[in-house]
Amino acid sequence: MSLALYGHPFSSYTQKVLIALYENGTPFEFRCLGPDTPQHAEEWLRRWPLRKFPLLLDNKRSIVETSIIIEYLQLAHPGPVRLLPNDPMAALDVRFLDRFFDLHVMSPVQHAVNGALTGDPAKRHDALLHAQEKLDLAYAWLETQLVGRTWAAGADFTLADCAAAPSLFYADWTHPISEAYPVLRAFRARLLARPSFARAVEEARPYRRLFPLGAPERD
Repeated sequence: MSLALYGHPFSSYTQKVLIALYENGTPFEFRCLGPDTPQHAEEWLRRWPLRKFPLLLDNKRSIVETSIIIEYLQLAHPGPVRLLPNDPMAALDVRFLDRFFDLHVMSPVQHAVNGALTGDPAKRHDALLHAQEKLDLAYAWLETQLVGRTWAAGADFTLADCAAAPSLFYADWTHPISEAYPVLRAFRARLLARPSFARAVEEARPYRRLFPLGAPERD
């Protein structure tokens, strides 16, 4: 098998790439990074010493950064689902939304998680407050942006949705999306029902205890 993915099932960015792989039924080997698989960590760090995952290995070629990995898959291992449109302007819209979910939804969540991981109550509080402020802005913008759309960029499931699914999944755990945003709440529900993401969520379920802010009893 030529493709191998190094990552962890509970990682939002690993899930982002898993969604793309599952959408197209792309064969790959998952190499979980954890204490039980030190050989995977050794190979991962040899190939990407910046210590960020996931990493996709295609024979001897290493590809990192989730958006680049998904674009690479479309170029090198295309399937029936095109996650980047052919039209350049439509593709630009998809890339923008992909960056929005990574930078303005997932990044605040990660900031709150990092604050909780310090074990310092004051840092936990400040990081969570910062994340809530940022997420409120993102939620309000998305509520208007998603009106009339099935998926993030329109009628088709794209790279933007690969980013949106794990971002909104963990964001709602960190700072619940209020009933004032029915469009956004419905969009998150559609993402959870998408078979590719539903599979990723189930595979990550055993690791929910790792969420330092406390995983809710839902989803």
